[in-house]
Amino acid sequence: MRRRFFLLALLLLATPVRADALNAPDGLAIGGYDAVAYFTQGRARRGTDAHVHDWQGARWRFASDAHRVAFAAEPERYAPRYGGWCAYGMSQGYKAPVDPEAWTVSEGRLYLNYNRLIRRLWLMDVPGYLTKADANWPVVSAR
Repeated sequence: MRRRFFLLALLLLATPVRADALNAPDGLAIGGYDAVAYFTQGRARRGTDAHVHDWQGARWRFASDAHRVAFAAEPERYAPRYGGWCAYGMSQGYKAPVDPEAWTVSEGRLYLNYNRLIRRLWLMDVPGYLTKADANWPVVSAR
């Protein structure tokens, strides 16, 4: 049983994120916010059309060319988990839109939430919600 679970986990981790699973209304990821700024500046910051990178079928905006270059080199490092959908919503088994100002970086990964109230709920049990969201993501992302 453990071996089967381990093999399934490896398969899921090796499966690339489908472009249509990405939360990018009008083709714009994170509502135009700079994914790298959450890590380097510790804040949500809007990107500009002067610094863009196309990845996973979406346009990603950045506040600087250095951020664009960093993202282009390692997009999986900076892109929000769960395709940019609300991490708490994913833990509950559904896709929900996000407020780019309601975010958390935990263990080197970016998580977005529906709003700041949901972010407070998310912060009450990040490890527990991550376990649920990780389990739900393969099924929910396919919808």
